Amino acid sequence: MYAIVHSVVAPLSKLIWRPTVRGLENIPATGPVILASNHLSFADSVVIPVVVPRKVAFLAKSDYFTGTGVKGALSRGWFEGLGMLPVDRDDSKAALTSLDTALGVLGKGEAFGIYPEGTRSRDGRLYRGRTGVAHLALTAGCPIVPVGLTGTEKLQPVGHRMPRVVPITVSFGTPIEVVGRYDGVPLGKARRLVTDEIMTAIQELSGQEEAGIYNDRAPDA
Repeated sequence: MYAIVHSVVAPLSKLIWRPTVRGLENIPATGPVILASNHLSFADSVVIPVVVPRKVAFLAKSDYFTGTGVKGALSRGWFEGLGMLPVDRDDSKAALTSLDTALGVLGKGEAFGIYPEGTRSRDGRLYRGRTGVAHLALTAGCPIVPVGLTGTEKLQPVGHRMPRVVPITVSFGTPIEVVGRYDGVPLGKARRLVTDEIMTAIQELSGQEEAGIYNDRAPDA
């Protein structure tokens, strides 16, 4: 399903939106890698897989995969075709399950996309990163490629079902390597250091104002 959807959606999307893409060469062609991005729109999880030449797995609400009838089948096929993986956000163990799912993806030598802010920014600022991304990198021993998105908040604003044709830029930064860099550093501190390094790189790519706090506001589905 992924091959079919990606072979159609990616070329068509590029033709319509003509996104500006920078630093694509920074993404390893093979092997486990984490793409850590800022988060401005629901469309972010479509934009990144469209411009990246290799499969990128993102987590998505399990509701998108459980619908019935023709609409449910189409929804399921669309999200599966984009490489998304279901997660039940109402489950009290969802966070741990998400990390396990991500480690499974990385363990197979694939690419995993994540938003360290945890949820979409409603005001355009870049919020403080949560350390789950660092946990994944340190556990899997894989590099993190920072991603800076601009313009996607105008592509599909909250409350709008249909995407708009607007300028979009996707910038991929230099991979951040973690293997061997934090030997002897307490794990909690290492996670915070790695996460802060990632967020600094994302800010440099996106040009966003830093909020300096966590984003605890849950966006609309």
